[in-house]
Amino acid sequence: MSKKGSGKRTWFIPDAFFPEKDNGDYVSHEAVCVLNTGDVDAEIKITLYFENREPEGGFTAVCGARRTNHIRMDKIVGEGGKKVPRGVPYAMLIESSAPIVCQYSRCDTTQSELSFMGLLAYGG
Repeated sequence: MSKKGSGKRTWFIPDAFFPEKDNGDYVSHEAVCVLNTGDVDAEIKITLYFENREPEGGFTAVCGARRTNHIRMDKIVGEGGKKVPRGVPYAMLIESSAPIVCQYSRCDTTQSELSFMGLLAYGG
């Protein structure tokens, strides 16, 4: 049995990291994987938090109704053309206009043995 519009409007990802280098043709990347089972589009705001500097907001995306969106953090561009910094640990606050479910994944290609990590974000 499915519940339309299931999920939360606020999600936290405390351990994010976009590696500085790539190995070969496959690019290191991260993604915020969003599932929207509801009947309205979800407008998503992403704020980045760092250890030694102020948060950076202005990153936005949309996940259509009854759709999924894999928001690639290496491709998203925020206000003023800012991008997610490489090689800097950070955390994310995900805010949505509609209930969604968020998963975080990281593909690290810095070594010949590629690594992949996926986890369910914390829904507040």
